[in-house]
Amino acid sequence: APVTVVVCNRLRISPQPYLIAEILASNIGGAATLIGDPPNIIIGSRAGLTFNDFLVHMAPIVVAIFAAFVLLTRVLFRKSFEYHPERVAAVMALNERRAITDMAMLRRCLAVFALVVVGFCLQTVIGLDPAIVALVGAGLMLLVTNADVNDVLEEVEWPTLIFFFGLFVMVAGLVHTGVIGAVGEFTATAFGDNYLLAATSLLFGSAVFGAFFDNIPYVATLAPIVQGITDGIADPAISDALWWAFALGADFGGNGTAVAASANVVAIGIAARSGHPISFWQFTKYGIIVTIWSTALAWLYVWLRYFA
Repeated sequence: APVTVVVCNRLRISPQPYLIAEILASNIGGAATLIGDPPNIIIGSRAGLTFNDFLVHMAPIVVAIFAAFVLLTRVLFRKSFEYHPERVAAVMALNERRAITDMAMLRRCLAVFALVVVGFCLQTVIGLDPAIVALVGAGLMLLVTNADVNDVLEEVEWPTLIFFFGLFVMVAGLVHTGVIGAVGEFTATAFGDNYLLAATSLLFGSAVFGAFFDNIPYVATLAPIVQGITDGIADPAISDALWWAFALGADFGGNGTAVAASANVVAIGIAARSGHPISFWQFTKYGIIVTIWSTALAWLYVWLRYFA
């Protein structure tokens, strides 16, 4: 987002439509992997799904939807596309290497990042939880950059972390008191053996509720209920299909409104600080359109791959 703002300022055009498109693309692309979107991490941890599982089951539909989204941007943002040769020449004259102040440190950081990605891919081989791999990578990054720990801790979003600490404690309390289990049993009884209906309800329901209540706390709250439903299913393929429907709905629902996902809030905050504020409805009028058709395509994928 900061790079987009700089380039758009150099071109003397509004960065708002480009930032909105980036947010929408980020939420779509993030659905492809275990670490691409926070809801996926929660779902993967709860369901025991690996990094490679997400690549096999989520990446194909995400690639297809992303390709369709690229074409859709020409319709949604057609009035924002301007071409001024003299302004383009000014941008092309920029020397991007001047922005890199320490090439050696960049190489070290990229090496650590590559190791973390390999660790995620080899999760089942090395037997480490993705959280451990990520923490080891963070520790290595601190070592290779010689960063001051106090400076790093000051940058941590402590209010957000405390919020999630409290949320997970509350959800765990509901699990241990039997409330989540009772809701899961009731829901499983209501759906019966109609697993396609269950997947459809999870997908579209997650897209709607995740859009208006932020998909991270929504997934954290509903994941134990989904687990209660899947625990009673003998066929692991059907059980996993419900998890994929849940993940697709929550991830694509993140595009529904300006507050539906963390990427939305962060990018909109950057836009405001740069003097180009994006209003709630300015984002949402595009987000709702993208959410509707991406969720519809996701449902078609779930139906054809797991139930047809």
